[in-house]
Amino acid sequence: MSDLIIKLDNMSKVFFADDIETHALNKISLEVAKQEYIAISGPSGSGKSTLLSVLGLLDTATDGHYHLADHLVSNINKTERARIRNREIGYIFQSFNLISDLTVEENVELPLTYRTDLNKSQRKDKVTNALKKVNMLHRVSHYPSQLSGGQQQRVAIARAIAGDPKLILADEPTGNLDSKNAHDVLQLLDDLHRDGATICMVTHDPRSAQRAQRNIKVLDGRIVLDQPTTLNNEAVNA
Repeated sequence: MSDLIIKLDNMSKVFFADDIETHALNKISLEVAKQEYIAISGPSGSGKSTLLSVLGLLDTATDGHYHLADHLVSNINKTERARIRNREIGYIFQSFNLISDLTVEENVELPLTYRTDLNKSQRKDKVTNALKKVNMLHRVSHYPSQLSGGQQQRVAIARAIAGDPKLILADEPTGNLDSKNAHDVLQLLDDLHRDGATICMVTHDPRSAQRAQRNIKVLDGRIVLDQPTTLNNEAVNA
């Protein structure tokens, strides 16, 4: 496990409603190395969002095993899941999920306030460094309503990376953006990856998927394709 950040073994997820069983994930096995950039794609209902939720400890598998870095997280309790999620996973959502009555600085700092290993000065330093990386330090006192969609997503990315997570999960990060802002956000993810970040991105956009190192396609709860991308970033950015 030393070189892996994710290892799934025969993982399944079944949803139960009345007498109906829905198999969202069906015996998925997957390995993701540290500093790897993967894209997960598939049609609506294929299981890709459920897979991301399980990877991010927002949901639990019905069966199988999940190692996240050095943690076997398949059967840990809710408190420990929350602790690992807060310290080791950064989330980027399609809808930004910023809190409207908090400033940019307060939004980025919020997840850090739950960490007992950081004092106020350390939190501020991490917030400042994260906002510098996404070029949003000049908006530190603004509120989300005062920002464009692209700026809000940059703040959301800063929030995701402020705690130096081992894994960044991006769920359709350009879904609510125009083409210019989408390109800028994808370029920022490229930069984070070059700086050593491990990224798993769910996307429906083939061009976005081609920016990753590996393209994983999910259908009916199974991985049906797992291969290196055919285009490099220079070709995508051209």
